[in-house]
Amino acid sequence: MSGWGLADLPDQRGRTAIVTGANSGLGAATARTLAHSGARVVLACRDVAKGEAAAASMIGAVEVRQLDLASLDGVRAFAAGVEEPVDVLVNNAGVMAPPRGETADGFELQLGTNHLGHFALTGLLLDRVRDRVVTLSSNAHRIGRIRFDDLQSERRYGAWTAYGQSKLANLLFALELQRRLDAAGSPLRSVAAHPGYAATNLQLAGPALAHSRLGAAAMRIGNRLFAQSAQDGARPVLYAATVRDLAGGSYVGPGGPGELRGAPKLVQPRPNARDADVAARLWAVSERLTGVAFGLPAPTAA
Repeated sequence: MSGWGLADLPDQRGRTAIVTGANSGLGAATARTLAHSGARVVLACRDVAKGEAAAASMIGAVEVRQLDLASLDGVRAFAAGVEEPVDVLVNNAGVMAPPRGETADGFELQLGTNHLGHFALTGLLLDRVRDRVVTLSSNAHRIGRIRFDDLQSERRYGAWTAYGQSKLANLLFALELQRRLDAAGSPLRSVAAHPGYAATNLQLAGPALAHSRLGAAAMRIGNRLFAQSAQDGARPVLYAATVRDLAGGSYVGPGGPGELRGAPKLVQPRPNARDADVAARLWAVSERLTGVAFGLPAPTAA
């Protein structure tokens, strides 16, 4: 696996993929490569105009549909418009380290967009998914903790701790979904991936919202000196989305030092991301908050 590159991407003809947040960054790189490899790709974007601009630069069968992950009504509207089978759902979109804000439903913005929006989307689309769900996490899951006593960061908010919580939630969700698919005897796969350190607009959005010129400058310098390109950062995502014999429950990241860059390989999440009790509790809370029930059995305790 250590040398896997885009030239090794399996032929995607006859497959359909949905990629959230596909108008820029990792999402655009993922969608572009899947389309170029023959897949029909739906770019699920909050800003349709930006999505159309991205689609215009892609070769292949692509279309843009509006999806606002910060609104459960928006998620439901998008899911209701998906009538065709979907081979792979890539839960990519996200926000990183903005000042505290809330979604349309009153959730803390990062948890609501990065985790709860994708949780609801996956549950609403699962009966149309034929192969796998890929959920993006981050090395930032290592600083995350699920604070059930203050899940929405109402009493105490730190931009990066809230981001870490949301990325840990993504990983807990991906692994718990696989447990429940296994318990149901489903052939579907849930896998997770992270890009390492990739230069995208995501790093600049938080400082822009905070009106922090210093923060924006620091991010630009970091991107220029240390980050890999968005296309290289998308390689673990593409591996997770396309490799035929990848096992459910896998976590794919870059193979270089610190998992910051490099060719894809299987990587290990921190132990708290594998805590089945925390995952089951988060699942129950997420179903209650979103009103979306998957109808999958809880896994039997070991």
